[in-house]
Order: sequence, then C-alpha cells, then structure tokens
Amino acid sequence: MDNLSNPAVIRALLERHGFSFSKALGQNFLINPGVCPKMAQLGIDSPDWGVLEIGAGVGVLTQELARRAAKVAVVEIDQRLLPVLEESLAEYENVSVILGDVMKVDLPALLKEQFGDRPVCVCANLPYYITSPILMMLLEQRLPLQAITVMVQKEAAARLCAQPGNRECGAVTFAVRYYSTPRQLFPVSRGSFFPAPKVDSAVIRLDIHPNPDYGVKDEKLLFTAVRAGFGQRRKTLANPLSGALHLPKEQVQQALTQAGLSLTVRAEAVPFEGWIRLANALKERLG
Repeated sequence: MDNLSNPAVIRALLERHGFSFSKALGQNFLINPGVCPKMAQLGIDSPDWGVLEIGAGVGVLTQELARRAAKVAVVEIDQRLLPVLEESLAEYENVSVILGDVMKVDLPALLKEQFGDRPVCVCANLPYYITSPILMMLLEQRLPLQAITVMVQKEAAARLCAQPGNRECGAVTFAVRYYSTPRQLFPVSRGSFFPAPKVDSAVIRLDIHPNPDYGVKDEKLLFTAVRAGFGQRRKTLANPLSGALHLPKEQVQQALTQAGLSLTVRAEAVPFEGWIRLANALKERLG
C-alpha cells in the first residue's frame, strides 16, 4: 500500500476500519514522506539485520524497515490497529505484528523466536509519554541489540544524548551513556505528524556496548547512587546519597574526596568517570 504519508490516504484507511485516535496512547502518525526512509536507512546497517519496531501506527515506518531488513517484528499495543496493519502491510511477507505491551512482553524470548541468531536493532517512533521507561527497559535487559534508533521529543533527545557533567544530564542520561554511545541524527518538526503534536521531535541512535566494563565494583550500587543524586538534584550530593545508602554523611564525604569530587558537588556536575570512582569509593565503605 503506497502513500501512507498522505493524510487523505491515512484518513481513508482509518475510516475503513473504524479507527479513532487515542490521546492516552500518544498516537501521532508521520506524514512527512522524507522522515521514515531516512530513519530506516540510518538505523539499519545491513540487509541481513532483523528489526524490532515498537508501535507501528499505520505502518509507514514499518514499510521502510521491511524494504531494508531481512525481518521486521512489530510489537503493537492497540488491538484496533491490527486490521489497519493487515491492509497496509499486506505485501510484506517479512513482517510479523505481535499484539502486546512492550513493557510486559518477554523480549529475550520474542527476539529469539523472531530473529534466531540474526543481528537485531530497534527502530521506532516512541510515544513521548513512555520514552524513558522503554529505553531503560531495553538497555537494562541487556538484550542482544546492535543499535536503538528512535524518534523522541526534541528536548528528550538533547537530554538523552548529553554528556554527563552538565545541566541537561539526568539519571537516564547516565544510563544511556553507560550502555551505549548516543548521538542525535536529525530533527523532525511537529508539522511532520497527523495530528500535529505541540512539540518538535528528533531522531537519535544509541549504538549498544555489548559488554560495558568500566571497572565498576557494584553496578546496582552505582545506579542507586545516580538515581538518588538526580532525584534531589538541587541538593549537594552528600545528602541524598547518605539517605539512599543509609551511610553516615561523613563517610559519603570521604568517598567524594576519594573520588576527586567537591564536597558541595551536585549530581549534574559529576562527569561520567566521576560516578564510577564515587560508586567504587562508596562500595569500600559499605563492604
């Protein structure tokens, strides 16, 4: 099915299947014909790759992925879209649509079942309201992924791709940098969607580190410290860390000094390597 970026074609397709938009699911469908081909091209490095798409909309990105990859598996949460996708993707035999919530699906099993030993990437237009939880889930499960290429809100793209140690950084920024090498690919204006959202977007790509190793003694402790620090980012780091780790403030201050950090430092000012040093120093005091 052609012209899926044409609003008139989208309206007719949706009307045939009695579909109406859901604000709760953050449904905004792409109508800019240049976005999806570019996104698929930059997200897929080899025609031998498999692609996991999260949320298909009417299938405009899915079509571009299917033209460039060996296999595409789509996890779609909205059952009402299944007949729409059955029509729009009818000519693509290398596409499977799985009804489900990606936050609840057994992804390791799904990837094995759909792709076997084939290299896999993620390429998707993520709903704004659940961008960070989906990315964190994909990263923390350490799935066998080559890359994650997603469209997100413009401000989220800047935050996700920021270098730890500046004001744009948050806990998710650190996690993204820990598990991958992030970069912004290109901007997407709000007029590229139907219906048009109130914000602009951007496409980013995370190249996954298969075995991240930074000499961390306790990874769980590291992320507990990062979340605690950014959870109270206006406070100096010693206070939230003391509370979260049940460690006397004096010992936290000793760890900060050992890590080469100021006693008055805040989370947003700690560079990536500083968090690693700090977590290891805290580990020594926690035993």
